[in-house]
Formats: sequence, structure tokens, C-alpha cells
Amino acid sequence: MLKRLNLGSHFVKKIKSWCKNPSFTYCSSVGDDENIVGSSEIKNGSTPETDWESLLEPFDIEQLRKSLNRLTPYQLNKLLQLPLDVPTCMDLFHKAGTQMGYSHTFDVYCTLINKLGAVGEFKLIDGLLLRMKEEGVVFRESVFVSIMRYYARAGLPGRSTRLLFEMRDVFSCEPSFRSYNVVLDILVDGDCPAVAPNIFYEMLHKGVSPTVFTFGVVMKALCMVNEVDSACSLLRDMTKHGCVPNSVIYQTLIHALCKVNRVNDVIKYLEEMFLMGCTPDVDTFNDVIHGLCRAKRIHEGAKLVDRMLLRGFNPSKFTYGILMDGLCRTGQVDKARALLEKVPEPNVVLFNTLINGYVASGRFDDANAVLRQRMTAVGCNPDIYTYNIMIRGLCLKKCFSLARNLMKEMEITGCKPNIVTYTSLIDGLCKVGRLKEAEDVIHEMSALGISLNTVGYNCLIRALAKDEKVKEAMELYSDMINRGCKPDAFTFNSLIYGLCRVDQIEDALALVRDMLLEGVIANTVTYNTLINSFLRRGELQEALKLINDMLFRGCALDEITYNSMIKALCMEGSVEKALGLFEEMIRKGLTPKIISCNILINGLCRIGKIENAFEFLKDIIQRGLRPDVVTYNSLINGLCKMGHVQEALDLFEKIQIEGICPDTITYSTLICSFCKADMLDNAYALLCRGVSNGFVPNDVTWYFLIRYSVMKKYEEISIFHHLELTWRRLGI
Repeated sequence: MLKRLNLGSHFVKKIKSWCKNPSFTYCSSVGDDENIVGSSEIKNGSTPETDWESLLEPFDIEQLRKSLNRLTPYQLNKLLQLPLDVPTCMDLFHKAGTQMGYSHTFDVYCTLINKLGAVGEFKLIDGLLLRMKEEGVVFRESVFVSIMRYYARAGLPGRSTRLLFEMRDVFSCEPSFRSYNVVLDILVDGDCPAVAPNIFYEMLHKGVSPTVFTFGVVMKALCMVNEVDSACSLLRDMTKHGCVPNSVIYQTLIHALCKVNRVNDVIKYLEEMFLMGCTPDVDTFNDVIHGLCRAKRIHEGAKLVDRMLLRGFNPSKFTYGILMDGLCRTGQVDKARALLEKVPEPNVVLFNTLINGYVASGRFDDANAVLRQRMTAVGCNPDIYTYNIMIRGLCLKKCFSLARNLMKEMEITGCKPNIVTYTSLIDGLCKVGRLKEAEDVIHEMSALGISLNTVGYNCLIRALAKDEKVKEAMELYSDMINRGCKPDAFTFNSLIYGLCRVDQIEDALALVRDMLLEGVIANTVTYNTLINSFLRRGELQEALKLINDMLFRGCALDEITYNSMIKALCMEGSVEKALGLFEEMIRKGLTPKIISCNILINGLCRIGKIENAFEFLKDIIQRGLRPDVVTYNSLINGLCKMGHVQEALDLFEKIQIEGICPDTITYSTLICSFCKADMLDNAYALLCRGVSNGFVPNDVTWYFLIRYSVMKKYEEISIFHHLELTWRRLGI
């Protein structure tokens, strides 16, 4: 239509010339759009309003100019709807307002405000609103809703909120649920969800009844600020306001609960959704299946897929992908393959999921079979991700020549190796100490114009630090900075580990300061590395200072931190303090492993508190922990040191009944204790028993046997004869 009107610059100039030289005949204004032209207009040849409107299409400038002898609000409104620029529209608006007895109608204001809002002229809009108020124009809610949306489009959600409150306070227009809903929606879309609940409660306070849409938007806002419980409580409040939750409400809650891994609540709301007659969509099912798979409840996820099929839903490839990924992550790769067989027209992403599952499980041959046979059979071509997974698998198997061959195959099929490909190769070579070959790969990358990234640098730095080549690692770190590659926590932790290994703790601490300057936050691994280094030096107080700094910076202590401190306290005999740390670890929600308990049992035995050690053993068994051979070795050693050799032997017999196999330390501890207690026959009997069970005596065991045999001159020949037979049996 606009093209047919041919409204060019010529028409704009004409309109402006009319505004400069108005020849309007004054007309009386009326309050509505259907302004009827007086009899004098008819006498002067003016057309009625409907006839005048027809002049706009097709456009006739001469006829239009004649019709402007008298401009009514209806005509002005029609002119303002034309594609005129803002200055021209404002000139028309102001000139029309100078006519005697003329008053702008609400529709004129509304049309002009819409034109101004579209180009973001909000100052002019503010002026028009105030003029409307001065002229006594009755406001309608629709104009405010339009302005709010223009504010939102301009990225000004706060101005929309302010206008909502000004509606009542400044312009005496009571906002209904429509205005509140628009503002709430704008706040959520404008990434200001924290304000939305306040607007909602203001709405309730003013007595405005919310709608289902209102609840849906507020729930979404609460979920966005991680207040999922508040969102769930609103669901129960809906019925008080006569609102029945719909599918969108449930889908919002289910999606949010899945993100925070509250799978049981997700299942509850899904069942409630069915009971309320709300139909979930495929995305909702996918959310629930994803949550179940993350919680390793794969079987329930698979049953939900069956439920989808029964309800007439077609699971998407994404649905199958989620379930396959869950199966692969829990080691059920063969089941994932069986599921893939059921997928109609599987894509490369599903194949990549399965191949990655086989590689992660160490079953490279199966992964290769899927690539070479199954993918080819369905006409699905491998992509860069497929090849990268396979190359990573070959590098894990240390088959670097095969990985190189696969890279050549990639290029033949049109997939060029990328930074991920080369980084996998570098990482594999670094892990086995083949740094020279890793350097050759870097030169090859450079020739192809591929720069080493942070992950690649980290692989090299870690390998150098592990090999105690700290100087070279630091030089590589400097090169990394100079090339504009930003180091991360892994980079700094590797360097700090290397410096601590060569006992350069002061340099490691200086690197922590550099770390903070680079904007990288020291994490638990950083602090644990430094704490262990100080403890190895025996500097317990320095380690405690680091723990205080760790807590001050909001870095949580983990099991490694506690174990290091517990061990250090036990070594210096402060077992009670160590036990206190153990209880603190439990109070903070950390689940202790048997290694922590073994440290404490060994500490109690070292200071002669055997009874306390056995009491502690009972306590950890009640906590659900299973003692191992290290636990009992400490107790047997403690009993032997206290001279309770027979009790130690009884415990030795008991642990075997419980299915724990004694090791070299167990046998050596008892044999040496028998020798010290002048029980050489028992020592020899235990030696023979151990040898028959695969025990190989160490130097200490032989030393005690020979030493105490010599001291027993009467039994010397017999003992040496038996020892000779034993040596022959062992091939010594």
C-alpha cells in the first residue's frame, strides 16, 4: 500500500509547507473519532470524513490539500498514521492544536505516542502524557501498555516498572492485571527477575487479581534467582486466587528442579501434572529423563521413554541421546548400543555418544567397530568430533602411530585436524614423558597456523612440573603469557606443584600472588599442595595459617585437607586434636573414607591407646565404613608393641575369617614380634604358613629371624636347617 501511495520527500515538503502556512478553517471539536463536519464544510465543497479518507488511497495530493481547509482530529489521526518523520508529525500535531475550539482526542495522542515509541523518543512521550493530563484527556490502560513495551524494546525495563506506578499516582489510571502482567514479563525477559516478586506482591496488596499467566511469570522469575522452593509454594497459592495451573506452570517448575538435581520433586510434579490433565511436551520429558540420568536412575529414565510412546509422543533424537549418555556414564555401554539400534535414522551425534562411551570404558576395539561397521551401514559419515574421540582413545592406549594414521584418514575424508585433535595427541605424549615428540607436534601445528591453547600449554607444563623440570615449566608459562594465552587455575596449580616438589615453597607462594593478579582464584587444590609441602617440612603453624587464609577467601576444606592435618597432628602426638578435626569434617557434611580412620587408628596405637583404637574401630563400622588390611595392621602392630602378641595373633585369625587377606606387613609384624618374644617356633610356623599363601619375606623379616636364631644357640642348627629349606622353596 505504501509503495502505491508513493509518499516521497515531495509529499513531506508539501505537508511541512501546509504547516508553515496553515489555511485551516476553524472547526468545532468533538470527543470521539466520528467527528461530523458541519454544514458550512459541505457548502465549501469539503468531503465527509469517510470520503476524505478515500483520498489517501490512491493518493491524490491536490484533492488532499483541498480537504485540509478544516482539519479534524479524525483527519489528523489518519495523517499521523502515514509514514511521516517525527518532526513533520509533531508540526502537524502542534499546528492542529492551535485551531480555535480544537482539542486532541485520545486516539490522536495514542497514534503519535506509538510513532514516537517506535523510534525511542521517550522524552517527547513524557511531554505528551503530561499534556494529556493538563487537557483532561481520559487515560486508557492501553496507551501505558504500549509505552511499557517500547521501553522494553529499548532495553529499559526499569522505566516500564516506574511507569506502572505512575499510572495510578500521576495519571489517575488504575492498572489492571494486564499492566502488571506486561511489566512482569518485561522484567523476566530483561534479565531483572529479582524485582518481579516485589511487583507481584504489590499487585496483591492493591487488590488486583492475578491470572495464570501472572503466576507463571513470577514462578519463572523465582526459579531464575534460585528460589525454587518459593516458586513451588506459589503453586499451592494459585487455587486461593481461582487459578488452575496449566502445562506451562508445571514445565517451569520441572525444568528448574531438574537443574538443581531434585529428581524426587520432579517426579512428584510430573505425576501431579498428569492428574491435573496437563499434557507435558517432549522438552519436559527430556528434562525429567536428563535429571534421572544425572542421578544414575537410568532404568526409570528408560521407563519414562516407554511412557512417552504410550501417550503418543515420539521421543526425539535428543531424548535418545540423553538416555544413551546416561547409560554410557554408568558403564552400561552395551545397553546404550542396544538402544541405538531402536532409533530410526540415528544421526552422528548419537553415534559419537556411543563411541565416546566405549572409549571412556577402555573398549577401543568396540568403538572402532561402531565407527567402521555400524555408522557405514546406515550411511552416517563421521565428523570431526568422531575422529577426535577416536584419537583421544588411541592416545589413552598409547597407540600414537595409529592416532597419526587416523589423522591422515581425517584429511582424506575432508575433516581437517583442529586444536582439539592436536591437544589430545600432545596430552597423550606428555603423560608418558615423550616431550620431544610433543614438541614436534607443536611445530607441526605452528606450520598449519594453529596456535597452542591453554589446554595444550597446561599439558606441557604439568609434564615438566611432574618431571621436576620447573625452570622449563616457568619459561613455558612466560611464553604462554607473551602469546596472549590466558593461564587458568590448572596452569598455576601445576606450576605450584612443581615448585613444591623441589622445595621452593617461597616461589610457590609468590606464584599464588601472581595468580590473584591474573584474576584466577586459588582453589582447594592450590591450598592443599602448599599445605602438604609445609607439613612435609614439619611446619605445622605455617600450614594452619594457610588453612585460615583458605577459609577467609571462602575456599572450602575437603577430605584431602583434613587428612593432611589429621596425619600431621597424629605424627606429633596430638591425637585428641586430630579426633576433633575428624568430627568437624563429619559435621561439615564430608563423608570420611577409611583412609582418614586409618590415620587416626594408627595415631592412637602409636601413643599406646589400644582400647581407644578398638572403640574407634567399632564407631566407624557403625558409620558404615569397612575396615581394610591397613586398619588391622595398625591394630596388630599396636598390640604387639604393648606385648599382647597372642591377642594380635587372635586378631590375625579373625580378619581372615572376615575375608581380609593379610599382606607382607601383617606377616612381618607378627613374625618380628614372635622373635622378640622368644617364640621362634611360632615365628617359623607363621613364616611357612605365609609362604604357602604367597607371602614373600622382606629384608626386615629375614633379619629378625636370623638375629634371634643366632641368639638361641641351642636351636641354631635346627632353625638354620629350616630356613635353608624355606630359602630353597622361595628360590633364594
